Amino acid sequence: MTDRVERGFPVEEFEERAERAQRMLADSGLDALLVCTEPEVRYFTGFHTPFWQSPTRPWFVVLPLSGRPIAVIPGIGASAMAGTWVEDVRTWPAPRPDDDGLALLAETLAEHAGPGGRIGLPMGPETHVRMPLADLDALREEIRPKVFVDATHVVRSLRMVKSEREVAKVAHICSVVSDGFEGIPTLLSAEMTEREAFAAFRMDLLRRGADEVPYLVGATGPGFDDIIKQPSDRVIVDGDLVMFDTGSIFDGYSSDFDRYYAFGWADDGARRAYKTVWEATEAGLATVRPGATTSDLWRAMATVLDAGGSLGNSVGRMGHGLGMQVTEWPSNTADDQTVLEEGMVLTLEPGLTWAPGRMMVHEENLVVRAEGAELLSRRAPAELPLIS
Repeated sequence: MTDRVERGFPVEEFEERAERAQRMLADSGLDALLVCTEPEVRYFTGFHTPFWQSPTRPWFVVLPLSGRPIAVIPGIGASAMAGTWVEDVRTWPAPRPDDDGLALLAETLAEHAGPGGRIGLPMGPETHVRMPLADLDALREEIRPKVFVDATHVVRSLRMVKSEREVAKVAHICSVVSDGFEGIPTLLSAEMTEREAFAAFRMDLLRRGADEVPYLVGATGPGFDDIIKQPSDRVIVDGDLVMFDTGSIFDGYSSDFDRYYAFGWADDGARRAYKTVWEATEAGLATVRPGATTSDLWRAMATVLDAGGSLGNSVGRMGHGLGMQVTEWPSNTADDQTVLEEGMVLTLEPGLTWAPGRMMVHEENLVVRAEGAELLSRRAPAELPLIS
């Protein structure tokens, strides 16, 4: 498959992100924003590299109240960062455990926050600080009387509502994965091992145009409740179900949806469970609209699951945000209450236990539009499909 979506973003995309963030910082009485995790650094700069898999070096980006972000990064990343829209790139020869960028970062913060300045730093749920705790303690002392203030609301608000360019990337990878799921009947067969089936599907997605398939979980068997495990050498037989759930990547943006198939035949319990979660997803899709809440989505799906004889749902939520990460804010739970806005990209993921030790989960990806849900994944069949 050839790429139908432009890779990367034009400078105006990053200008819009920075300006939105700067307005929120000013409204919150903050003098600057500090981010140091891969998605936030990439969101504000466009710096996209697999080098984040190395835990050795910290990376920092400071967004002042006006102008472009400032990168305070290890020297090894200078050339890559210079290729982004960032103009001010400050480096040190990392790793340097005695001062791994702290002095340079403190100096940068001093330039953009007054003596008693308030520096935003994401501290809430689904955030973390990517530097050694001892370094964070030392940095707090170094910048006194300036203080760090929780700025989770800034990055959360920005990243939950996607631009059309972001939506296009998610839509593209969802199309690739939809093609892959629809090709499963000719790809898999009984007598394969679970490990062989997972490998075949992963390679098929890559051939179809996914850049990466970092998240692929699921299971095979007559029923199962462990849906996040690594594959085993178990041999697939007729009567088994197979479930794949994948977060595949295109240009740094992820899909996240699953599909079930049955090999040869499926018993009545599996068919009923599949129909129930499919109908629960329909109820969730019908509820999506600007002004509704994530808890409205949860209730709509939970009502159908309960009526269908669900024995419970141990997953904890029925969907979530999606974008640069396979799971993002918000969560579809009974008490999340996030108000839906146009441009939010979400998953709906109702699940139930249909017999002891047997779970059925269904997932679709969508973007919130003025008129309701626009599916990004192609809708699963209404009846449990078979692999003959």
